[in-house]
Amino acid sequence: MSSKKSTSTNNKKAVALKYDMSEDTTPRVVASGKGLLAEKILELAHKENIPIYKDPHLVEALIQLDLNLEIPPELYRAVAEILAFIYTVDAASGSSDNFYGWNALK
Repeated sequence: MSSKKSTSTNNKKAVALKYDMSEDTTPRVVASGKGLLAEKILELAHKENIPIYKDPHLVEALIQLDLNLEIPPELYRAVAEILAFIYTVDAASGSSDNFYGWNALK
């Protein structure tokens, strides 16, 4: 592997959110990682046709959170904007499965 690709992979970060309106009061971080783990999260999202939303600043905040805990109130607005984006993407594709499942951020 070239050092350029290695550096790119090492710097990559990803977070997966889950929000099921019938079960959750707020979204939760269900996966997060850096480097190769981030690559795997994004690879799975692509494979499962889960929309990916790029927001490096929000990823920095979300990656600090413990898994499976609800996001803190100070992140509600930013995450709500992402969920609105995901809802729009799902509505345009005729599917709502991903909106109720998990969504990847990078």
